[in-house]
Amino acid sequence: MKTLLAGCTALALGAGGALAQDGETKVIGVSIPAATHGWAGGMNFHAQQTVERLEEVYPQLDFVLATASDPGKQVNDIEDMVATRGIDALVVLPFESDPLTPPVQAVAESGAWVTVVDRGLSVEGIEDLYVAGDNPGFGRVSGEYMVSQMPEGGKIVVLRGIPTTIDNERVEGFQQAIEGSGIEVIDMEHGNWNRDDSFNVMQDFLSKHEQIDAVWASDDDMAVGVLAAIDAAGREDVKFVLGGAGMKEMIKRVMDGDAMIPADVTYPPSMIATAIELTAVGLTSNAPVSGTFTIGSVLITPENAEQFYYPDSPF
Repeated sequence: MKTLLAGCTALALGAGGALAQDGETKVIGVSIPAATHGWAGGMNFHAQQTVERLEEVYPQLDFVLATASDPGKQVNDIEDMVATRGIDALVVLPFESDPLTPPVQAVAESGAWVTVVDRGLSVEGIEDLYVAGDNPGFGRVSGEYMVSQMPEGGKIVVLRGIPTTIDNERVEGFQQAIEGSGIEVIDMEHGNWNRDDSFNVMQDFLSKHEQIDAVWASDDDMAVGVLAAIDAAGREDVKFVLGGAGMKEMIKRVMDGDAMIPADVTYPPSMIATAIELTAVGLTSNAPVSGTFTIGSVLITPENAEQFYYPDSPF
């Protein structure tokens, strides 16, 4: 997978947590949201697989993996990791930024290493390592693909995610990429990264607009709802739908040359694996791993889809 390492400082994992010495066991806590939707299910899959693999690779490391269905449960999980296991490092994907900031800050102040994934904390500078996808790049890659497929321009509709900074960055990147191309965004609404919401939004779009040439669904779960609405309406004017994040069903459709899903854009739930592995490397060596690790968004086409297809993943 194409990655971009940005802003990485030349500090080994030692400022916040001591290196594991011979015969000394270090504990890494991993705290993530439960599989409440497709992407989170994929993240859980990759987290479990990575922990199991690294326990074999690093006998001097122990891992504690906890999943939470709400912010309160995640706060309790982290406090329990500190109290009962005395964790030396924490890898956390916050359920929500605000409620998770104080407990994660307490972990950092205890001297443990902190790796934050995807959703940042509400206070800057707490974490030693930040691992995330490239949200502006996600929008840019999506927009560039739309332009390549619509050289004469056309009318499109856009489904946004949940109102967040992440969503804003994606949309801004997309709009910049299509600027001056002749592609006209005739409607844009929030589908909230949800299939049912997106089905309803797309039904509304179809009732309002006689001609829609393509859809930027901006997420594979939302693309599922969009496709269902198009099918229910019997519309044939929509030439293709572009989602994103790498859902296995969508990758399979790309692999199979499905005209309605000709491509996809990565925002891999496997970024949790990158975060756990970098933390393990830092805790067991002098490798410089502090800073920011941004995982670039890649365009998935029939030519490269197989390398992004995980048939055993729930996502």
